Amino acid sequence: MTHQDPAGPPVMPPPPPSAPAPDSNRNVMVVLAYLWLLALVPLLAEKNDREVQWHAKHGLVLLVAEIIVWVVYGGLSMIPGVGCVLAVGMPLIWLAFIAVRVVCIVKGVNGQRFLIPGLSDFADKL
Repeated sequence: MTHQDPAGPPVMPPPPPSAPAPDSNRNVMVVLAYLWLLALVPLLAEKNDREVQWHAKHGLVLLVAEIIVWVVYGGLSMIPGVGCVLAVGMPLIWLAFIAVRVVCIVKGVNGQRFLIPGLSDFADKL
């Protein structure tokens, strides 16, 4: 809608304010939180951002769980006969961990949390 000023050309109202841009630093920190040991970067750099801190702790808990799974898997694969059977499952376990990390990153960048039963509770306690 225009307003007519008697002394000059029509005056247009100012455009509505644009939506605030998402904090790119926060998004980068959330992504780093789920890239294995790089989770230490947001944990140490963003001490005042509780959401980034939670994602960094969640990423570290996920890393510890992944290490435990691989140690158990490695121990079981040493058993004769069992190792051959488990070798088929190794790529599936690896893909499952990658898929969980991707889902965590996507949800985190969108301002949400992906809760993993049993593991996410540890991130809350840290």
